[in-house]
Amino acid sequence: MASQQARENIPHTAGGQAQMKKDEAMNQASQASHAAQESASAYTTQTSNYLQEKGVQVKNMAQGAGEQMKSMAQGAADAVKNTLGMNAGNESNPNNPTNSSAANNPSGLNAASNPANPGGATAASNPSTRI
Repeated sequence: MASQQARENIPHTAGGQAQMKKDEAMNQASQASHAAQESASAYTTQTSNYLQEKGVQVKNMAQGAGEQMKSMAQGAADAVKNTLGMNAGNESNPNNPTNSSAANNPSGLNAASNPANPGGATAASNPSTRI
């Protein structure tokens, strides 16, 4: 009778062990899935933060370049106006390197800025009237 009970318990024990192995595998898979979701969430957050930081850096760089271009364009415009004698109201600008010549020469022209007229006459030279 003891051997018959042992034979009857074998299927239950084997079935119980199989169920335990199945449950253990399911738990491991669930834990792995949860860990993967957390990892993906962390990577998404890190990527989002990185992109935000880079976006701010690019924006600041573009603003700086824009300001630099604006300053360069203003400097070029002032230089042309000074060369043509049209910037008489800007003598107090400390960033204007032609202030001293503008103060000494009211027309804004000087001999160095007009190589076609080495005598330094203040009237502008018109090349179309020369023969």
